[in-house]
Amino acid sequence: MRPSTYLDYNATQPIKPAVRDAMIDVLAGPTNASSVHRLGQRARGRVEQARAGIAALIGARPGEILFTSGATEANATVLHGTGLRHVVSAIEHPSIRAAATDPIVIAVDSDGLIDLDSLDRMLAGIGGPALVSIMLANNETGVIQPVAQAARVVHGHGGLLHSDAAQAPGRIPIDVAALGVDLMTLSAHKMGGPQGAGALYIRDGLTLAPLLRGGGQEKRRRGGTENVAAIVGFGVAADLAADDPDLTAMRGTMEARLAQAAPEIAIHGALAARLGNTSCFGVPGLPAETALIALDLMGIAVSSGAACSSGAVEPSPVLLAMGVAQATAREAIRVSLGWATTPADIDHLVESWTIVYRRTQAASSKTKAAASKQELSI
Repeated sequence: MRPSTYLDYNATQPIKPAVRDAMIDVLAGPTNASSVHRLGQRARGRVEQARAGIAALIGARPGEILFTSGATEANATVLHGTGLRHVVSAIEHPSIRAAATDPIVIAVDSDGLIDLDSLDRMLAGIGGPALVSIMLANNETGVIQPVAQAARVVHGHGGLLHSDAAQAPGRIPIDVAALGVDLMTLSAHKMGGPQGAGALYIRDGLTLAPLLRGGGQEKRRRGGTENVAAIVGFGVAADLAADDPDLTAMRGTMEARLAQAAPEIAIHGALAARLGNTSCFGVPGLPAETALIALDLMGIAVSSGAACSSGAVEPSPVLLAMGVAQATAREAIRVSLGWATTPADIDHLVESWTIVYRRTQAASSKTKAAASKQELSI
């Protein structure tokens, strides 16, 4: 059953109608952008139009955009392609943390912000250039990293800076020159485009070893026939990103109402600059999996701050890196708003979560009362 209230936009955004329509149009005919005939060249033109739109979104040149199958492949291309020592922040996406080779990890503070002084010392200790990966905005907490300041530190040591910016388009302005990044990862489905399409910004003059070898696609930087329909959808989503609403006020209203219902609520990263659509929070005694299941039964889709692997729920590495206790990390859920979120969706969430919270409190009180009664009887 499709949830009636979808508040998991950081996981994936519902595809925007204009994106869907453009993709259907492409899928109506054969599209191989490497073919020299008229249909192939029409496909090539649409790919290049999308490339230009994505470049414009981040202040880049079209030739600096490399299409991939998604953000994971883009991140893997970066980690594989420079030949430099890997330095990554403690809050990176698993596609960075798991793929980096023997990485040096940059710590974050309790607000989820990287320690620039620590980064400076680390790079000085390496004694040579390194590839540093720092995400622009965290997918769990929404905390925005000081990427421009980090770029100055990294370049001061002769290194390269990569930023996974999958969560940022449509939520904050992006300018690769102002940020000073050498490489940047983007994802189509995080901005209302299709799944299976990503892009990597590669600063002009920088060469990476290809991750995928094959034909001459993408100027021999990435072998494989282009997914024209997905790329076209990606381009439309990039064009539409500037029209996405600023959801900061809506998020603020939601958090205030949640705090009114539960004063002991912990909102992770609340003291740092955050994406306006993202809130990661929890209350003592209400495990995330309990809240998620209950909210799902009420028709609300949100995410947990925990990772599930082989049937075991583990606390979020991001929250642990921020110094959050394991028990508290297991209570964190993430609500992420998006282009179709309405005030009625917020009402539904707050009212439903309050019911779940109060039920949990009542059950806990009964358990404590029963335990106290048993002690007295003994």
